[in-house]
Amino acid sequence: MNGAFFVLSEVAGALLRVELWGFALLVLAWLALRRGRLAQARHLLAGLIVGALVVAVLPLGSWLLAPLEARFPAAPALERVDGILVPGGAEDMAATDRWGGAQLGEAGERLAAAAMLARRFPEARVVLLGSGGRLRDGAGRSGPAEAEVAARFLAAQGIAPGRLLAETGSRNTAENARLGLALADPRPEETWILVTSAFHMPRALPRFGAEGWPGLVAWPVDFRSTGLADGIGWEPLRNLALLNLAIREWVALAAYRLAAP
Repeated sequence: MNGAFFVLSEVAGALLRVELWGFALLVLAWLALRRGRLAQARHLLAGLIVGALVVAVLPLGSWLLAPLEARFPAAPALERVDGILVPGGAEDMAATDRWGGAQLGEAGERLAAAAMLARRFPEARVVLLGSGGRLRDGAGRSGPAEAEVAARFLAAQGIAPGRLLAETGSRNTAENARLGLALADPRPEETWILVTSAFHMPRALPRFGAEGWPGLVAWPVDFRSTGLADGIGWEPLRNLALLNLAIREWVALAAYRLAAP
């Protein structure tokens, strides 16, 4: 069941990409032209042009991400922390495989925040989660797991390797929660914090709680949304990336809620 859910989520994520919808409209317009349906082709092409302009100029993804990112306060007050949880996603696995070291991606603030918190709470354990597995890796991948790359980065920042636990088997948020719990084995009286991207937190925190994590504290980072008027302008690539991210996150949140027992 876990494997099927992983494959389904990867396929759904690919099909939800906005540029794929645009390509589908272009193909439909071409087919309409081939069949001599000029009016239909004009309507499809007009819709494609208008849609492309809207995506290029308006930060739709930022607006969709804003409600997710506003659900939990940034940097909550904490007096004691026994453990820090960091799901994978901060690491640039392709660059790491090619160049070595610990190459970080756009969500690198997750690990920067983890390093800061680990220094602030020197007794806390740091549990790093994720294999970095993708559907196209099914034939096998010889590089390190996301959690191992994260451990490299934190060790390079001066965090003692003995404090770092790397869970290298999980491929999604649900598996992060379940396998991370088995590895960390937290006690009910302990205080653990979950460090992840702010848009991911509304999905991640309930999932971790459902798997049995006691009283997790949310520490959202990597905010992507801006003000209502900010970002309006010619930013096609950035706007497209944020829109794809927002659609995927909202759909994933709905899927996790439907799948919840």
